[in-house]
Amino acid sequence: MTEMTDQAESFPNQPETAAGSTIAPAEIERLTDDIIAALKTVYDPEIPADIYELGLIYRIDIDDDRLVTIDMTLTAPGCPVAGEMPGWVANAVGVVPGVYDVKVNMVFDPPWTPDRMSEEAQVATDWY
Repeated sequence: MTEMTDQAESFPNQPETAAGSTIAPAEIERLTDDIIAALKTVYDPEIPADIYELGLIYRIDIDDDRLVTIDMTLTAPGCPVAGEMPGWVANAVGVVPGVYDVKVNMVFDPPWTPDRMSEEAQVATDWY
């Protein structure tokens, strides 16, 4: 598995990214960009912003076998789509060329706060 570095302090809505791998750096960059683009197609049905811009994605890990592990959260633990959203994420990322498989972990530590939202999401939700 690749070693991860935390970028959350400088970019609160950015997931952690791979620091080292046997996969070529250019391929890791392409996979990461394509995975993020796929995540941006998944929306919380109650909020007019995608889950990536909302800051619900805490970690993306691409291992050397191209298994993508995603740690994500919800805006609230009692979210009505809590049981469905991990499947939406796995389906969206699973079609990215070069991804072998996807595992989605639902995490609630640290709890999500609006501070994790990008400026784009803040504007879309009028939380600025």
